[in-house]
Amino acid sequence: MKDLSAHRELPRSDTARGAPRYALYSPLRPLARWLIRRWYDVRVHQPEQVPRHGPVIYASNHVGVLDGPLLAIFAPRPAHALTKIELFRGLFGRFLIQAGQIPLDRFRPDPAAVKTCLKVLRGGGAIGIYPEGGRGAGDLRRFHRGAAYLALVSGAPVVPVTMLGSREPGGHHNSLPPRRSRIDLVFGEAYRIDPIPWPRTREQVEKSSLLLREHMLVQLDRARASTGRELPGPLPVTDVDPDPATGVTDQGAP
Repeated sequence: MKDLSAHRELPRSDTARGAPRYALYSPLRPLARWLIRRWYDVRVHQPEQVPRHGPVIYASNHVGVLDGPLLAIFAPRPAHALTKIELFRGLFGRFLIQAGQIPLDRFRPDPAAVKTCLKVLRGGGAIGIYPEGGRGAGDLRRFHRGAAYLALVSGAPVVPVTMLGSREPGGHHNSLPPRRSRIDLVFGEAYRIDPIPWPRTREQVEKSSLLLREHMLVQLDRARASTGRELPGPLPVTDVDPDPATGVTDQGAP
């Protein structure tokens, strides 16, 4: 079977734990949209950029604590988003699991998270990823390699997402914008990377990451111009959202 053979490609995903789908595809999602719009003026731009069928990777900038819920609830197609493992504790952690989110250990290699993402993509689903890692200015200055790697393995198109207004200028990394604030989610032009069979080299992943970052920077500028919005700027100097010191920039990899 075609689907089964895809899961057996390296890295294999046939034995990976699947991400629950119920909450993402249940009536709870439109209800959540209705509830959030009673508090914030959420505007979704260019949803037609998202392919209707087949695997897709949402790659979003990351400015505030609302970015994850907003992507999960308002994306045209439900997304299993990579979420830092620190949040998977207690009742909230169980809720995240049931909501289809994928725990990620950002400070060491996490093959389980990678294989879960590939299981979703090889099954024709959507995942969400934040290449910047931790929350910050949202300007893609730091850019991790995960999105490009998953695209190289799966052949899934990467749809850039720009979040604008999910954190106020000067707000800390866990702050919420005031009630009735306008929040814009702008879906950009999909970026396609030809899949590369195993083994994939670090240089191939790095080059693809740099090219993807350049594409996302163009889409970020277009989103700012079309909405008339600006990014919130960096976090206060006393506020740090921990993130591993890795990633690529236009100067290359550290």
